[in-house]
Amino acid sequence: MTSTGSSPSLGVTLWRQTWPMAIGVLALLGFQLVDSAFIARLGTAPLAALTFTFPLTFLIIGVQVGLGIAIAALISRALGAGETERARRLGTLVLMAGTLGIALLALGLWFWQMPIFQRLGADDSARELIRGYWAPQLLSAWLGAVLYFIYSLFRAHGDTRLPGKMMVITSLLNLLLDPLLIFGFGPLPGLGLPGAAWATAIAFFGGLLLVGRRLAGTRWLARQGLASEVRQSARPFLAIAAPAMMGQLMPPLAAMLAVSIVAGLGESSVAAWGLASRLETLSLMVVLAMTMSLPPWLGRCYGAGDWQQIDRLLRLALRVVLVWQLGLGLVLAALAPWVALLLSGNPEVRHELATLIRFMLPSYALLGVCMLTVSAGNALGWPLRSMLLSAARLFVFYLPALWLGTQWGGLLGLALGAALGNGLAGVVAWRMLRGRIKREYDARQGGVAPAQRTRAG
Repeated sequence: MTSTGSSPSLGVTLWRQTWPMAIGVLALLGFQLVDSAFIARLGTAPLAALTFTFPLTFLIIGVQVGLGIAIAALISRALGAGETERARRLGTLVLMAGTLGIALLALGLWFWQMPIFQRLGADDSARELIRGYWAPQLLSAWLGAVLYFIYSLFRAHGDTRLPGKMMVITSLLNLLLDPLLIFGFGPLPGLGLPGAAWATAIAFFGGLLLVGRRLAGTRWLARQGLASEVRQSARPFLAIAAPAMMGQLMPPLAAMLAVSIVAGLGESSVAAWGLASRLETLSLMVVLAMTMSLPPWLGRCYGAGDWQQIDRLLRLALRVVLVWQLGLGLVLAALAPWVALLLSGNPEVRHELATLIRFMLPSYALLGVCMLTVSAGNALGWPLRSMLLSAARLFVFYLPALWLGTQWGGLLGLALGAALGNGLAGVVAWRMLRGRIKREYDARQGGVAPAQRTRAG
């Protein structure tokens, strides 16, 4: 990479693009963590049952994020190249395809739910608790996916504020409904575990009504030329979406395997792992916000061939991620007993959760580097390399270290293995990104146009 530095204006622009999404992600993930904390008050068994559903929920999220990456990348590139009409056609097509695709996936997960949960290690009592929860959870996942696709369209057009605001609104609505539907109010009985899913479904439906009205007032969708656009854009869309989805589907698969590993340590360990997973995503809010706000910006720079700006932007973003995540991780590690006390009333779960927090949270600094590299690669025409990096992070570094750690030292080994896997993935991602950008500069100096040398990977 070239050492160009970063101007204050670039930092200000990055802040303006990222902070709305960071607040939105904080609100969205915060209510998920509070969801888990409410359910923990119902007992260890409901919390463990909820944890078994996480991998399948992550599976749906993985598909929607992969499609969202393709949406943002293709539309932002078209806008960067001045192809406004094509951007409108693309927006219409991907919203239609994504909505239908997630609906079919949710139906499949409903039909095969019991065999899947049995393979994950859920016993009869856990599967009985899951049975009443799974239908409203799948409905809420589908509504959330449709909402996310619309957010992706706004982000592709450079508007990160509306998605951020809507995440806050839906999260607050969910938080208001959670205690009412889980525990009941006055003469109205609580629904228990299913109440959390119904609260989320109602919140997402309200969000769709609001954001749908705003989308209807834009000129970002098209009704004509869709068939010809399918023929023109199907291949480039799949070239981005397929590797991106594969990259996003690997974390749910890894989560399934991780839950299977943790299940061997007992019900309290599964419950603690579920709370730690929620806390992980919440602590990564800045990284997740950047993976949403950066790709459209990078895509426009890519469409314009501005690799100097891409280099400066990535350097700045990676510095922010490292400093923020390391500082936050160390603070939370120091406060681990008190954080665990807030999230669980079970002494055994609290002790195990505090152990996970102490060792795993600081390692998210390097995990954030890996996540940002994968997101940037999808926006810059390296989807295959991004997919391979995701695979290496999970199946070469993370899961083997997790299993070996568990075999060596139980829950403590589990925490140390997860931290080691995250650290190795971050180092490899940084070296890959640095080498790739350097090759882009060498190619430019050799007179090769970006469009001539860029392939799917």
